[in-house]
Amino acid sequence: MNILDRLKSAFKAWRKPRPNYPFAFLFRKFQGVLELNNAILERMAEMGAKLSGDYVFDKHYIEEATEHLGDLVQKLIYELNLLSDQKYIELYSAFQRIQTGIQREVAGERWVPDVPYILPLTAVNRDLSEETGAKSANLGEVKNAMGIAVADGFAITTRAFHDMLEHCKLAPAIDEVSRFIKEVGDDWTETNETRLDELTRQIRARLTAGWVPEPLTGALHRAVYDLTREARKDQLFFAVRSSATGEDSEYTFAGQHESLLNVPSEQLLEAYCQVVASAYTPGAWRYRVSKGFREQEMAMAVCCQVMVPARASGVLYTMDPIAPERDAVLVSAVWGLGGPLVAGAVQGDSYRVDRTAPHVVRTMKVVQKPRMLKVQPGGGVDWETVPEALQHRSCLSTLQLQELVRTALFIERYYKRAQDIEWAFDENARLLLLQTRPLKLPKELRRDLCRIADVVEAASVLISGKGTVVQRGIATGKVFVVRSDDDLLRFPHGAILVTAQTAPRLARVIRKAGGIITDMGSATGHMATVAREFRVPTVVDTGCATRVLHNGDEITLDATENVIYRGLVPELCYFEMSEEEVFEESLEYRLLRRILRMISPLNVLDRYSATFAPSGCRTIHDITRFVHEKAVEELIRLSTAQSRRRSTAAKRLVMGIPLGLLVIDIDGGTTATEGDRELRPEQMTSTPMRAFLEGLREPGLWGTEPVSVDFGSFMSSVTRTFSTASASPEEIGRNLAVVSREYMNLNLRLGYHFNIIDAYVVENINDNYAYFRFLGGVSEFTRRSRRARLIAEILEREGFRVEVRGDLVVGRIKKLNQEAMKTRMKLLGALVAYTRQLDVQLESDDQLSEFVEDFERRSAVLKPINLQERGRQP
Repeated sequence: MNILDRLKSAFKAWRKPRPNYPFAFLFRKFQGVLELNNAILERMAEMGAKLSGDYVFDKHYIEEATEHLGDLVQKLIYELNLLSDQKYIELYSAFQRIQTGIQREVAGERWVPDVPYILPLTAVNRDLSEETGAKSANLGEVKNAMGIAVADGFAITTRAFHDMLEHCKLAPAIDEVSRFIKEVGDDWTETNETRLDELTRQIRARLTAGWVPEPLTGALHRAVYDLTREARKDQLFFAVRSSATGEDSEYTFAGQHESLLNVPSEQLLEAYCQVVASAYTPGAWRYRVSKGFREQEMAMAVCCQVMVPARASGVLYTMDPIAPERDAVLVSAVWGLGGPLVAGAVQGDSYRVDRTAPHVVRTMKVVQKPRMLKVQPGGGVDWETVPEALQHRSCLSTLQLQELVRTALFIERYYKRAQDIEWAFDENARLLLLQTRPLKLPKELRRDLCRIADVVEAASVLISGKGTVVQRGIATGKVFVVRSDDDLLRFPHGAILVTAQTAPRLARVIRKAGGIITDMGSATGHMATVAREFRVPTVVDTGCATRVLHNGDEITLDATENVIYRGLVPELCYFEMSEEEVFEESLEYRLLRRILRMISPLNVLDRYSATFAPSGCRTIHDITRFVHEKAVEELIRLSTAQSRRRSTAAKRLVMGIPLGLLVIDIDGGTTATEGDRELRPEQMTSTPMRAFLEGLREPGLWGTEPVSVDFGSFMSSVTRTFSTASASPEEIGRNLAVVSREYMNLNLRLGYHFNIIDAYVVENINDNYAYFRFLGGVSEFTRRSRRARLIAEILEREGFRVEVRGDLVVGRIKKLNQEAMKTRMKLLGALVAYTRQLDVQLESDDQLSEFVEDFERRSAVLKPINLQERGRQP
C-alpha cells in the first residue's frame, strides 16, 4: 500500500472529533495552505516557461520538478484536510490518479489516453493532438474555433491504435525491431535492410489481417451510420489519412504514412488497418529514429472525412520562404484532386498574391493541364482527361484567390506561425480546408527578414515597459475590453483581451484570444498558467491597459520586449514566425509538454458547478484551484464561529462611531497590551482592518440623523426579526472582529442588517482576497432589495464579483496587489457607513443611479481607485 492509500485509510478510520484547536493554530494552517499554493504555482510557471524555447533542460530536470511538485501537492491536500476536519480526503484519490499518469510518462511507459475510440471532428480541437494526432486536431480547431469549412468526419483516436496493438499482441515484435535498429546504428548494409524489411513486414501483415477489437468495429460502424444519416445519402465515401503523433506539427513525416482517397464506407475498416500498418514500414520507422522518437511515443490516429469531389485543389504558403520581404502569399492549383501536385507528379498553375487587402494578384503563371485526378463513382480515384477548354485556363478566379488568401491569413494570425495549407473548391465553388500545418522557414531567414530595429523605432508606442511578461510572443488584432461575464460570452476569435485584472474565469476564452493585457495580476496566478499552456502572448499588471486601450483599437502586442504599438506592425509578426524552434524537436521537450497536460490545464472554473469537487479535478492545477477556494471558505467559517464564542482576550474598539465592536487579536493585529480593555483605531496594525476603519470613518458618510420609517416597513422588520431578537447572544453573535497583521474577519450587526467581511492582504498578490456579505434592513423587502442592488452596482464598478439574491449581497475580489486591496477595504468601510440606513430612503428604482453618484462624490476614498487603478497615461 503506498503512502497515499495509508493516509486515506488512516483518515477514514479516524472517527474521533477533531481536537478543539485554537483559532490561531488553524489560522497558521491556512497560511501554510497559501504558502504551498504559491510554491506550486511558481513551480508550474517555471515548468511552463521551459516550453518557451528560451531554456534548455534534460530529463533529470523533469524528474526533479515532477517529484518536487508532487510533494508540494500532497502537503497542500494534507493541510486543507487538517483545516477542514478531513472534509476533502477524496482529493488524495484525484491526486494519486494524476500523479500515476505523470510518473508513467517520466518512466517512459506507453501512455494510453482515456478517450473514446472515435471522436467526431465537431468535438476535436488542438488540445487533443495527443489523442487525435495534429492533423485531425488542426482540422477540428479551424472548424470549431474559427468557423472555417472543413469536410465532415471523425478521428479514430490513439487509444484505438494502442488497443489494436495489444489485441494483435505486437509488443514483442515491435521491441525486436527497436532492438535491431539500435544494434545496427548507422551500418545499413543490404543485409540489414533486408532483415528490417522482413521484421516490419510481419507486423504490417498482422495489422492488415483484420484482427480488430470488436468495440472498435462497432464504434466505427456507428460513426459511419451517423454521418450517412446526417448527409441523407445511401452511401458515403471517405478520405482516410494518417494523423500520427507529431505529424503535421513539428514533423512532416515526409510522406512516410499512407493516405487513401474515396474509400467506400464498407471498406473503411480495411483502410484504417492499412493506414495504421504504414507506421511500420522501414522508412517510417527509421524516420522516427532519426528524429529522436522513442517507440513508446509512437501512436497512429487516423482522420476520416467525407470525400470532397474537388473541382480544383492545391497548396498555399502564407509566406514566401525564399523571399518573405516581398510580402506575398504563394498559391499552386490544379484541376481535380491535389494529391499529384503535393507529390510533385504534375505541374500546376502558380500565383503570387499580396498579403495585404484587397489581396491583388501580382503574378499568375497558367500552365497546360492535360489530365487530372478525379474520384470514381464506385470508389477510388483515377486519371481523367481535362476538357480542352480548361487545359489552358486558370484554375482559380480572382475572387476565389482573394477568398483563399483571406482564409489562409486568418489561420496564420490564429496560430501565429506561417502556414502550409492544402485546400479544395468543390463542384459548388465552396472552399474547404483539407490540411494546415506550420510552414518550415529557412534558418537564415530570421536575420535577413528586415531591419527590425528601424521598423520598431518608427512605430507609434502606446505602452512600454509596464507590467510583467507572462508569455512571450507577438500578437496583432483588435482590442476587446472584458468587464463582465457577458463580455466573455461575446469575445471574438483573435481579439486582444484587455481587462482590469487576472481571474480564473478568463480561462474560458484564452484559446480564442490573440493576446492578453491586464491592469493588475500575477505572473504566477491561475490565468497566467493557462496563458502559458496555450502560449498566448500575455502581459499583466500594466496599471493602465484599460485606460489606454479601447474596444476596436487595432494594436500590436510585443510580449517579448513588453511594448504595445498602435496599429499593425507586420514586420514583427514575420520576425516571430521565423524564430527557430529547434529544441521543440527534442525528446525532453516532447516529454515535458505531455506531462504539463496533466499539470497545467484548468478545468474547475465555476465554483458553483457540480464538477467543482475532488472528482472533477483532472490536473494538478485543478487541485490547487479547488484547495485555495475551499481553504478561504473554511477560514471564513472558522472565523464566524470564533465570533460567537466568549473570549476574555477581546478588547472594545473606542472611536467616534457607535459600533460596540470587540476585537480579538490572534497575531500582531494591534499594538494593545495584554492588560488593555479598550483599543483605539490608531492601535490597529491589521492591514485590511486598518484600511476598513479608515473608510468607515470617512467624514460625511456615517449619518447620525434619525430617518423616518413608515408603519409597513416597521412591522415588516418586527415580524422578520422577532426570532433573531429573541435569540441568545451566542446564537446571534456579537459585533466582533478577529484580526492578525494581514487578516480580518468582521461580524457586524448595525440595526436590522448584518455584515460579514473577511479579508487577507499581503505583498504576495496570489494570496489576497476580500469577501463581503450584506443582508437585511429595517424597511420592507422591496426597499431592502433596492439597497442590495445599489451596493452590488458600487461593488461591480470596483471589480468585485457580485451575487444578489433579494436583500442578500455577496461580493468577492482577489489577486489584486496590496495597495489595490487596501483601497478596496477602504471602499467597503465607506460603503458600510453610507448605506447603513439607506434602504428607508430608496423609494423608487429611479433613485439608484442618483445615490451611486452621490456616494462617489461624497467619498474621497474612491479617488485613489480612479487615478491609480483605472489606468493612467504611460
